[in-house]
Amino acid sequence: MDIIQKVRKIFQQNELDFKRQLQNVCALLKTQKEHFDWVGFYLVDQSKKNLRLVAYSGEPTQHERIPFGKGICGQVAESNQVFIVPDVAAENNYLSCSPKVKSEIVYPILINDKNVGQIDIDSHKKNAFDSNDERLLKNICHTVTKYFPSNFVI
Repeated sequence: MDIIQKVRKIFQQNELDFKRQLQNVCALLKTQKEHFDWVGFYLVDQSKKNLRLVAYSGEPTQHERIPFGKGICGQVAESNQVFIVPDVAAENNYLSCSPKVKSEIVYPILINDKNVGQIDIDSHKKNAFDSNDERLLKNICHTVTKYFPSNFVI
């Protein structure tokens, strides 16, 4: 069973609430992808114009809320475009979660062209992410949208 099939299986577990499903996806990705050292889902809080961390796997972070525009995640919240950072030291709008982080990829979760959240992945290696990772995250985000509860409140 490939990773996408495992992700679908997680979302088909109806006894789990949505946050627990996202948490299980984070844990799965962190264990299945060697260069995924931190995996998290941030969801949009439109009323406060920020992102809120709702699930993650990896070291704790102080960035549980991120204003739109701030850091890589905040930029993705405004642009709705995937953002790959090969070397975080070269990025002037980077929010450091850990000195171990060397590269990052953030992929938006869009429903009807509206950003509802994103998946954020950090690696302790420079240039860790490639087109295969981007394709994987695209499929994961697409799967998340299929199971995103219409009445979900952050």
